[in-house]
Parts: sequence; C-alpha cells; structure tokens
Amino acid sequence: MQFNDMRDKIAAGQGFIAALDQSGGSTPKALKGYGVEEDAYSGDEEMFGLIHQMRSRIITSPCFSGEKVIGAILFEKTMDGEVDGRPTPTALTERGIVPFIKIDKGLEDERDGVQLMKPIPGLDELLTRAKGLGVFGTKERSVINQANEAGISAVVGQQFEVAIQVLRHGLVPIIEPEVNIKSADRGASDVILREEILRHLDRLPEGEQVMLKLSIPAKAGTFEPLTNHPRVLRVVALSGGFSRSEACEQLAQNPGMIASFSRALLSDLRHGQSDEEFDKTLGTAIDEIHAASVA
Repeated sequence: MQFNDMRDKIAAGQGFIAALDQSGGSTPKALKGYGVEEDAYSGDEEMFGLIHQMRSRIITSPCFSGEKVIGAILFEKTMDGEVDGRPTPTALTERGIVPFIKIDKGLEDERDGVQLMKPIPGLDELLTRAKGLGVFGTKERSVINQANEAGISAVVGQQFEVAIQVLRHGLVPIIEPEVNIKSADRGASDVILREEILRHLDRLPEGEQVMLKLSIPAKAGTFEPLTNHPRVLRVVALSGGFSRSEACEQLAQNPGMIASFSRALLSDLRHGQSDEEFDKTLGTAIDEIHAASVA
C-alpha cells in the first residue's frame, strides 16, 4: 500500500486498529497474561524475543487481515524486527493492515492530576527510520487522572507539540491523552479534554490532520465534535481496563469512534494453545471488536 492508500483505509475503513505496542515496562505483564511466567526468560533480550513471537503469531494468523483489522500499532523493537522473513511493517501492509509505531518513552510522575510524557530522545531519527520502513503514523500516550484544567491543558499542549514534529516527517500522529476510567470525575475530564483538543485542532496548519485515541467517554456522544472535525482523520478508542464485552458495549454507543484495543483484544490468548485454538480465540475477539466498531 502507498501512503495515500493507507490514509484512505484509515479514514474510511470498516474495522479497528489493533494495539500491539506493549513496551519494556508492560511486557512482563503482557507475557504473563499470555501464559509465560517471568522465570521462563532471562533478561530483556529473551523477554522481547518471546513477545515478538507472540506478535508474529497474531500477525500471521489467518483471521488477522485487513478485512476487519485496518491498522496495527507496533512497539519499536517489533517494527525493527521481521515476521516470516519480512520487515514487520511490510508483513502488515501485505495483509492490508496499516502500520503505526508507538513513540513515547513512558510517563512522568503525576502533577496537577495528570502524567505528562517523558522526553523522547532521538525522536527525529526514529521517525526517519519508521518512514523508511513504510510506517504510516505514530502513537503517543499521556494519562489524565483528575479533572484539573491546568493539567489537562498541559497534556494536550505537549501532545500537539510532538504531533507537529511527527507531521513534519510526513507521518500521521495518533494523540492519546487517556482519561483514567477509574477517575471519580471522569465525565468532567472528558469535557475539558474535548474543549482543549478542539482549541488546538483549530491551530493546526491548513490541510494537516491528526488522529485521536481516547478513552470511551463517560457520557456517550461527548466526543462527537471531534469525530466530525475536518482536521481529525479518525477517532479511535482504547479499552482502558474494561473487559472486552464492556468496552464493546460502550464503544457501540459512540458512533464515529472505532476500537484500538490491546488487553481487550489479547486477553484470551495463551502460549500453550494449539494453532487452531489460538486462531479461533483471536478470531472471536476480532469479530466482537469489529462489530462494535462498525455499529
């Protein structure tokens, strides 16, 4: 797929974006959920090798295709690796799936009710490498724990600052200011976040577009003005700790948003499953998430 083909697929594709971007800090938990305990590997190299095997198994599964999965977000090491002897982004595009890369390096300590992104050293080099590998876009995550206007303003400002750097490299950024679904004032955070994003969208250069990855709002329809904004290519939703059934039920109440799930997609997969069991389990999850995304 050429870049414009990928843009068209993301803009209008009837499907969802798989999040396969667990990084160093979250990899042990992801492997444990997959049935691989920490005593099964020694050191980061073996750990990342095992998580790459899991992701390769997902990507090569017959049910993981561009028919229902329109995009996939990768961890940097996954992007730099190979699947069936081909660079991972190529393996995805050959299946009709648009590749993205996670670029943030984790979160700062909480301040003003939010967690900003840590500095991202070497970002220009990473973006250049990603573009050369055929990656379409990026993803960057912050967290909002309280409805604090100053904190949320800082999160959105930082997100758009990085997004503009991404746009300069000819890539499309996914801005992810996650609202903690356990927050007592989650609904108020959603509204403040929406207004801050709208303010920054209106400042983007003419013709530029970003994507948004947001928590499913506490009140259905809260993010509708974002899904209709001309400078937003697509709005995707994270599962944020909801079970798959809960996340799908709530997502279906928010037309214009599609899924970009990680745990809700992968939660039932196990290392010890036969290929037949693995493919059937993954296929069931894909079907449920796809149905909620196109509802």
